[in-house]
Amino acid sequence: MRDHNFWVYITTNDHDTVPYTGEIPGFTADFRCRKLLYYEHCTDVLGTIAREKQLKNWSRKKKVTLIATMKPAVENLAPEVLGDS
Repeated sequence: MRDHNFWVYITTNDHDTVPYTGEIPGFTADFRCRKLLYYEHCTDVLGTIAREKQLKNWSRKKKVTLIATMKPAVENLAPEVLGDS
């Protein structure tokens, strides 16, 4: 069986107002969520969906703790596209 690549991630905007997990059309664009705070690689689509739902139900404090385990700094996902440095 061939492995697939799926990602669970948490993003935020320039003002760090909301740690956002998942994709809702328009939300990430409306709130300009382009800083990658955390990600996990998965090879199973059902496991990926379950993990995303789990993270969505976590408190902000719990998400912040999880984010800190990966790396303390955030990245701009598209500086060249959005004209940011």
